[in-house]
Amino acid sequence: MNQHVIIFSSARSQGNTRQAADTLARHLGAQFIDLDAYQINPYRYDIREQSDDFRALITRLLEFDHWVFASPVYWYNTTPQMKAFFDRLTEYMDQPQLRSQLRQLRTKQASLLSTSYTERAPQAFVDPFIHTATYLGMQFVTHYHAGAADPESVVVQYPKRQMWWRKLYALLNTQAGLIR
Repeated sequence: MNQHVIIFSSARSQGNTRQAADTLARHLGAQFIDLDAYQINPYRYDIREQSDDFRALITRLLEFDHWVFASPVYWYNTTPQMKAFFDRLTEYMDQPQLRSQLRQLRTKQASLLSTSYTERAPQAFVDPFIHTATYLGMQFVTHYHAGAADPESVVVQYPKRQMWWRKLYALLNTQAGLIR
């Protein structure tokens, strides 16, 4: 089994995010997948089997233990291709014959590599990656970030301290069974 893969998407294929992803790939010894090189159609409730690259890509990604999603910050969001990738995972939940592949994600780890013109990525950008990985049963490991001024200087971005009332709210919701 391969250990690390960087799943990259950006409007600029050779921009800051690519430089940061290449730096992290060298550091981790990771393989690189350019998500924008694949045809991934949007998720549709009325189409069970789409003729695109998504399912073959998932099969390939399941060979890796640690998935690092690499995306620039676009207005507090990820790239459209990365969003389509996450949306398409829905069909693995909807179709019983695909669920065994989806269950394999429970043995995987996920991380995020972001780039932006700011020193830190906004938490509103990071949270969907953390929550999606957790929902899929993946262990979210870390968040790497690189600023535009020095995209090859990739650092671990630790989350800002949460205010006490946010921690209490999360604790109460966890005990009430609202957060799993």
